[in-house]
Amino acid sequence: MITAQQSSGQCDTSRPETPLLRMSRIRKSFGSQCVLDNVDFDLNAGEVHVLVGENGAGKSTLIKILGGVHSPDDGLIRIHGRRLRFRSPRDAAARGVAIIHQELSLVPSMSVADNMFLGRERSWRGWMRYARQHEQTARALDRLGLDLDVRRTVGSLPISIQQIIEIAKALAYEAQVIVMDEPTSALNEPEVERLFVTIRELKARGCGIIYITHKLEEVYRIADRITVLRDGCRMATAPAADMPPASLIRHMVGRDLAEASTTAGQGDLADRPVRLAVDNVTVRAVGRQRRPPVDGITFDVRAGEILGLAGLQGSGNSDLLLALFGAYGRRVSGTMRIDGKRFRPTSPRRAIRHGVALVTNDRQRTGLVLGMSVAANATLASLPRVSPGGWLRASREMQLAAETTGALRLRAASLRQRAVTLSGGNQQKVVLAKWISTKPRVLLLDEPTRGVDVAAKGEIYELMNEWRRAGHAIVLITSEMPELLMMSDRVVVMHRGRATATFSRGEATQERILHAAMGGE
Repeated sequence: MITAQQSSGQCDTSRPETPLLRMSRIRKSFGSQCVLDNVDFDLNAGEVHVLVGENGAGKSTLIKILGGVHSPDDGLIRIHGRRLRFRSPRDAAARGVAIIHQELSLVPSMSVADNMFLGRERSWRGWMRYARQHEQTARALDRLGLDLDVRRTVGSLPISIQQIIEIAKALAYEAQVIVMDEPTSALNEPEVERLFVTIRELKARGCGIIYITHKLEEVYRIADRITVLRDGCRMATAPAADMPPASLIRHMVGRDLAEASTTAGQGDLADRPVRLAVDNVTVRAVGRQRRPPVDGITFDVRAGEILGLAGLQGSGNSDLLLALFGAYGRRVSGTMRIDGKRFRPTSPRRAIRHGVALVTNDRQRTGLVLGMSVAANATLASLPRVSPGGWLRASREMQLAAETTGALRLRAASLRQRAVTLSGGNQQKVVLAKWISTKPRVLLLDEPTRGVDVAAKGEIYELMNEWRRAGHAIVLITSEMPELLMMSDRVVVMHRGRATATFSRGEATQERILHAAMGGE
């Protein structure tokens, strides 16, 4: 029986005997490819059920079926025991299902409040009730600990803030079933803590939460139960306490996965030549910026070294990589040298010509052209090699794309396949292939494993070690502290645009890095 409160989409603290959600024998194929094969999944009220699997395992398709994006070829969906069939995302939302996707669905040119009420605007006799929308938006954001001018355009805000707005927007529907797909991928540590507090509050109110993450530490911190998908099949479902990490990974990849080996710390870096030298680099503040996003940064990176660049949101570490890549043009001052030769990155084209490559932290907006093919994306930064005389040679494009994507073990039906159809991990491999094809000497990596599964992470770590052995200089930004500590030879910590500390591999600890990232000396 569905109570009046439950039918309105609000969480209820009662715990019915039947699961809050039950998905039974779900099947889905796209053409000849079966992506879900008789998958069962259920969710109890007041539970966090973590859904894990490699990219391409079927997680996203299962969630899109629940959210009304896809219709299953076969199978049943029940909420509170009532059989339902969602014909659209709006239909699913009306039945109490909220999906917080990994890739943001906000409109950058619209205000925070307008995004919150997009499709459900508040009006009276044809007049928009902006004051009421602003008030309700501010209240929803306050629940997540965010104090923000709701009239600001979303595009002017950092990705981490946009992620919180996306979460607040989903919660505003007072959903019973809440799906969170990699919700912490762009959040810093305090924001993650606030999200986990909100999840605990939702559990206490009887909401059921499906949580998708590739971060093992999050799995065991937040999960009540875990379900593993592999190749479209459900491999296992168990309480988190009964599925240790080794067992979880074995179910995910079909074998034991050894921790990525790293050559960090081997050999004497002091004997290697300096590949990248940065001296007093500053990015001039413009507009309403009160301080330079990057202020007097000095460091060097030697051939075969990975330099970790740590910092909380707003520290300026991503801005520094953009400056080195020429994205800020003539706003950048200071001295930069590659292999002892001075260069001034006034544009990305000039940076690429000098052997600098940048993997940004947002593959869908700045890393790929989603409507183009895998081959076109993989060669986009190397057009002169495949377009002699200004004419594209399709055979050269396919050959270069095959070489670079093959080395990355890309999973794609064809190199002519559109990038938008790939899983997140395979999209990231195409981004890496694009830059490897330029034969860079300096690799700037901003969250290279964001939204990538455990197995793909291991492959990327192996690639980074190969690039290190080949003599590349790598500057790495990652929000995952174990990854930062494992892969970095040294760590430079930034706070409010300035470097606050530099640690050798032996000196770097999570506590020291966080202390410096918060402005401590």
